[in-house]
Amino acid sequence: MTQWERLQQLDTVYSQRAFDLYNGDEFPMDVRHYLAHWIEGQDWERASRDSSQAAFLFQVLLENLDNQFSRFAQERDSFLLQRNFRRYKQNFQKYQEEPYTLATIINWFLVKEKGILNDAELAQQVQTLQVQPAAMELESQRQVEKRLKDLKTKVEVMEHSIRCLEEQQDEFDFKYQTHLMDSCTAEEKKKQLEGLQKMLNAVDNCRRNFLSDISAILNAADVLCSALIDEELVEWKRRQQKSCIGAPDDTSLEHLEKWFTQIIECMFQLQMFLQKLDELVGKMTYENDPIPVQKPPLQSRVDTLLTHLIKSSFVVENQPSMPQGRGLLVLRTNVQFSVKVRLLYKVPELNHVMKVTVSVNKFRKFNVLGTLSKALNMAESMNGGMVADFRHLVSTSSLSLSVTEELHRITFQTQFDYQGLSVPLETSSLPVVVISNSSQQQSAWASVLWFNMLCPDPENVKFFETSPAATWPQFGEMLSWQFLSCGKRCLHNDQLETLAIKLFGKQQSYDNCKISWTKFSKENLPDTNFTLWVWLDGILNLVKLYLSDLWSDGSIMGFVSKGKERLLLKKKQNGTFLLRFSESIKDGGITFSWVQYANDGTPSVHTVKPFTSTDLKQIALPDILCNFRIMVAENIPVNPLCYLYPNTPKDQAFGKYYSEKTEEENPYLKYLKTKLVFVSKE
Repeated sequence: MTQWERLQQLDTVYSQRAFDLYNGDEFPMDVRHYLAHWIEGQDWERASRDSSQAAFLFQVLLENLDNQFSRFAQERDSFLLQRNFRRYKQNFQKYQEEPYTLATIINWFLVKEKGILNDAELAQQVQTLQVQPAAMELESQRQVEKRLKDLKTKVEVMEHSIRCLEEQQDEFDFKYQTHLMDSCTAEEKKKQLEGLQKMLNAVDNCRRNFLSDISAILNAADVLCSALIDEELVEWKRRQQKSCIGAPDDTSLEHLEKWFTQIIECMFQLQMFLQKLDELVGKMTYENDPIPVQKPPLQSRVDTLLTHLIKSSFVVENQPSMPQGRGLLVLRTNVQFSVKVRLLYKVPELNHVMKVTVSVNKFRKFNVLGTLSKALNMAESMNGGMVADFRHLVSTSSLSLSVTEELHRITFQTQFDYQGLSVPLETSSLPVVVISNSSQQQSAWASVLWFNMLCPDPENVKFFETSPAATWPQFGEMLSWQFLSCGKRCLHNDQLETLAIKLFGKQQSYDNCKISWTKFSKENLPDTNFTLWVWLDGILNLVKLYLSDLWSDGSIMGFVSKGKERLLLKKKQNGTFLLRFSESIKDGGITFSWVQYANDGTPSVHTVKPFTSTDLKQIALPDILCNFRIMVAENIPVNPLCYLYPNTPKDQAFGKYYSEKTEEENPYLKYLKTKLVFVSKE
């Protein structure tokens, strides 16, 4: 998705800012819109400094304007745009001698757009962790709603039509029987037969139209069924898969349940109409009657659609999880776990009727014990859905499972019997990793992350035999979700770039950079004895257990190189400090560095030894920052930390987290509660 497309999807406040940005004439919004892909693919920052590059891009821009003008010329309704693009090209000609000026202007607009996007992302993180309904694929939902409404209307019309057809047939039958019993002249008989023939023709025409209308409705239902099963349901399953590894995606089933219920009800009504046709044929048929010929294929189409819809409506609503587990889809032998399935066709008549049974891939090395059969019911759902909530299942194995790359699926089966239709139903969980002891949780969760980040096919339990590499955008997004889950805040662009540089070195763009499963979870980082995942997981645990508030409010810079850290701090006032994660601590560490100026004004940056979970378990980081001291001349303890980068007073940033009063609030504190900390010279 281009930056321009992302701007158009923002809430009103931020989209208005983008609109206001292009309110002037320096760089027309139409040009930005129609040439978005090309504009964002160029290095305008470099062109603003490189005259030859600027001249080249200037000429290509003019060519693109000409091409767009030609496209508009072929479209009837694009006269104004055609005229505008001619004017835009004329206006851009003034940069012929100084094309780098235009490059500077375009670069300025792109930077401003990024600022708007960053502000919108930050606001979204602050307001909520869940994707709001307004941010979902509203257009596709509106299309489904519209098609469903049209379908229901057509079915209602058919209900009236079948009654009219029945009345016509009854009237014909009455007059035909009267004709047979009537003793009248041959002439009158002839007239009666002519009248009866007209009535029969009308009945025949009605039957043919009715069958044709059913066929048309089934065509519309086919399209709707495809949109529902192949698009909406597939997208929901992918959202659910991503949400299992921390993505803040909406996984509610209310829309899908409503849509499945409505279209299945329409199909059952069509089935009743076809049954009614059988009744009508039983009462009366004739030569070239269309019903015996056309009804069977229509019945087959209805049954096929109904079967497909009902089979697709059986889903796993809540994926397997342990109450105190590391995350979803990691199960430990002999430890209880829960999972919930749901039938998206909500029909009260089947409440407590359909029994769901649980099983595991037969060729796998573990079993599931507990209540393995349960009825779909409405009592266990908050909104009255048809669910079976298995809360007390236990996985067992006679082997010591040590391979955390082995994937298993839990399968659920039931039988649907309703209104003469009998359909066996089956659905399966996303692949789970089964471990036998807690030391395997870390590597098991790595497997769950990697699979659900990269594999859209939940049936691929042999995924790790040939595991693909992840692109940096995929990996960075997944990693950002982990911090959102642990600390209620995603990684921002600077933090992601720091990690990208650590992995790939400095690059113009990281979009095509890839990281393998081996590099993520098996190879040690340079100059360490631990892997990338072990390091990141240690930091995530530290955030989750001890730093979630500080991470959530943005106090922790987190990922920043030592070189950049010094560069940032040396530009700030004395006592400015920042918080970053240690790169050398296996199980997660956080440190802080501050700038101090000598008498001659020379800045120096000092860093304290990283604090680990062992330290933070004893004293919270805000209290460490509050009470931190170094020894200066004459052995006077001084707190060198004054301003959280860039310029927030320390007590303003952390005061609400202090467990004790500050020195200003309690003058005796400095004598009663002092803690000397020696700072490394690094």
